[in-house]
Amino acid sequence: MAELGETAAAEEDHLDGLYGLTDDLIRETLAAIGAGDRQRLKALTAPLHAADLADLFQALSAHNRTLFEEFMAEDLDPEVFVHLDEAIREDLIEDLDSEELAKVVTGLESDDAVELIEDLEDADQRALLETLPAVDRVLYEEALGFPEDSAGRLMRREYAAVPSVWNVGQTIDYMRADPDVPDAFYGLFVVGPDNKPLGVIMTSRLLRSKRPVAVTDIMEPDIKLIPGTMDQEDVAFLFRQYGLVEAPVVDEAGRIIGVITVDDVVDVIHEEHEEDLLKLGGVKADDLYEAVADTIKSRLSWLCLNLLTAVLASVVIGFFQAEIEKIVALAVLMPIVASMGGNAGTQTLTVAVRALAMKELTTSNALRIIGKEVLVGGINGVVFAVLMGAIAYFWFSDLLIGVVIGIAMIVNLLVAGLAGILIPLAIDRAGADPAVGSSIVLTTVTDVLGFLCFLGLATIVLL
Repeated sequence: MAELGETAAAEEDHLDGLYGLTDDLIRETLAAIGAGDRQRLKALTAPLHAADLADLFQALSAHNRTLFEEFMAEDLDPEVFVHLDEAIREDLIEDLDSEELAKVVTGLESDDAVELIEDLEDADQRALLETLPAVDRVLYEEALGFPEDSAGRLMRREYAAVPSVWNVGQTIDYMRADPDVPDAFYGLFVVGPDNKPLGVIMTSRLLRSKRPVAVTDIMEPDIKLIPGTMDQEDVAFLFRQYGLVEAPVVDEAGRIIGVITVDDVVDVIHEEHEEDLLKLGGVKADDLYEAVADTIKSRLSWLCLNLLTAVLASVVIGFFQAEIEKIVALAVLMPIVASMGGNAGTQTLTVAVRALAMKELTTSNALRIIGKEVLVGGINGVVFAVLMGAIAYFWFSDLLIGVVIGIAMIVNLLVAGLAGILIPLAIDRAGADPAVGSSIVLTTVTDVLGFLCFLGLATIVLL
């Protein structure tokens, strides 16, 4: 065991600092900020990737963050703003005027610039757009015209495309000479005279082909076209389903207007999973870096709703107040019934919400999945009915109490399995996000029915 511990510690030491940001670097940065040593700060941050520099910003207090931004203003990589938490990014942007913000935007790729612009208030958006060159302004205004969280907002406007009449030699010459070719891309799209994509050529295949070969002879014609209005969650599904690295975005006429790459989709997947996780917990957004007042405001409404459901469960208990007063064991055992039902339901609910998001739970297989979850709930109910019934019998020396809680356990876990799958399905069928509200509805159902079943049976059997 000692050897295993030493191995794990050695591996941790080996990985420490692999991604640029370390505790020592944070301490040295704080010391440099406190001393007002700009040269030291530049030396410390120069080797950092933009994402690591963003993490460094987030590791600092609000006061030190402001000072750090002032010291680094001239040398701050615009890409840092893309990696920052939204709340911190808003705070830093508030300290910039329109011209300074325009400098940041022009230093970003178009998709990253749109992400930054769309989070601004309307007045700030207009002020920023007015300071940008006319060509850029039109481009960003068109992007903002697409629905929020759509492919049109997500796509990068810089892409490589060549006419279908070209050959390999012309394409290579174009890549070398044209300054408008993006700095990095996975493939070149072959387009017809109407600018509609016909296929894609990966650069590796292009470079291995003879110059006289026509691009249409080496292109891959089977490409997935993404409409600009497609929701980004559906875009992520397409990339995952078909193992895409890059896909063209087209307008209503089928003309290519941009490209989405896998790095953008990774961000979308992270955002969607984070959003679902937060919603299941009753949190509207990631408020880790929000002010205390804003965090309280965002969580208060959900807690109020939880209070109402708790009151509803208490009302059910109140109906059996006299019975509880006569048999104290009922009060002792009630939380066990509710807790087991809630936990079992949450397991099913989590799987169901994930399956809906991944499009694995559909109309065609819903009945089969519902049947499976009910069966799982019933079997688990029997197992825990035997276990809890035995515990209750030895605890209170009363066989009937053990029987009552055992039956209640079976019923509640059956209901939990059924509710855990039906609630997100119903919310999804209603056109809403199944991650929103599912958990609180489930808790209400399992608590109310669990208490009703347990106390009702106790009233019939024991009194």
